[in-house]
Amino acid sequence: MKLSLAFFFMSIVALGQAEFKKTEQLFVSNQFGKAENLMVSYVKDHPNDEKGIELLGDAYGHQKKWDDAIDSYKKLVEMSPKTANYHYKYGGALGMKALSVSKIQALGIIGDVKDAFTTAAELDPKHIETRWALVKLYMQLPGIIGGSKSKALSYADELQDISKVDGLLAKGYIYEYDKDFNAAEKYYKLAITEGGSLHCYEQLTNLYEAKKQPELMISTMEAAFNKHKSNALNYQIGKVVADYKIQLDKGEMHLQHYLENYEKEDGISKSWANYRLAQIYKLQKNKAEALKYIDLVIGESPRADAFKKERVAILKL
Repeated sequence: MKLSLAFFFMSIVALGQAEFKKTEQLFVSNQFGKAENLMVSYVKDHPNDEKGIELLGDAYGHQKKWDDAIDSYKKLVEMSPKTANYHYKYGGALGMKALSVSKIQALGIIGDVKDAFTTAAELDPKHIETRWALVKLYMQLPGIIGGSKSKALSYADELQDISKVDGLLAKGYIYEYDKDFNAAEKYYKLAITEGGSLHCYEQLTNLYEAKKQPELMISTMEAAFNKHKSNALNYQIGKVVADYKIQLDKGEMHLQHYLENYEKEDGISKSWANYRLAQIYKLQKNKAEALKYIDLVIGESPRADAFKKERVAILKL
């Protein structure tokens, strides 16, 4: 009898694990409706399974079904009030709902958002995502309803104690949001020195874009490319060159490298790289090469009006 019961419970666990894995695979392929259906059925049969309820809440969240996500995460908070991540997800769903309703309706939600995030932070002194959420919340809220740069900085300090690079990036975010671009640049550069991830470089690049400094955008992306060898950066450099009409030879070189090393995972189609090359050759007054590349683009995407307009402009050279 003991053996049979043990086998029975092991089968239940195995079933749950299989359905959880399937749900997570559906998330990866952006099939959130199917994931929802799978977890609705599972939770109906296993109403106290926290993992199932969490995945169901995640499925709702991916589809911006905030009320349903809130219900799922609230149930988790009630079932396991000491689990920081449940409070974090509950606060996140509440926050996203607040962004989707009127300002008057949002006022009635913000207090619960703060409470959820603060509770998560207190329960887990090393919960990075919660502290990031609090940094952004206190910066984005108007002061009249509780926004506070000083509180945002205090959570950035906590982040820095947990993860130095996250703390530096958070301070960069705070100062950029506050339009203190020099301070933001300082912290983003420190983050690059400390961590040097593509994300760090991206934040500094975005800052230079906000400041309309394309030369610095290009030099930052080149530094990122030299460190990480990400082919996607070859395209991004070419795009900036074409958009801002600067350093044309450099843009041509990077786009050619992008095409030579192209893989589907790079994210931007070869058509767009060819389009940017056509733009650069047009700027260089090289009509023959510009036509060559724009014709490649139109051959692949014959219905795209933007590409056809570019061809007309090239023909006028």
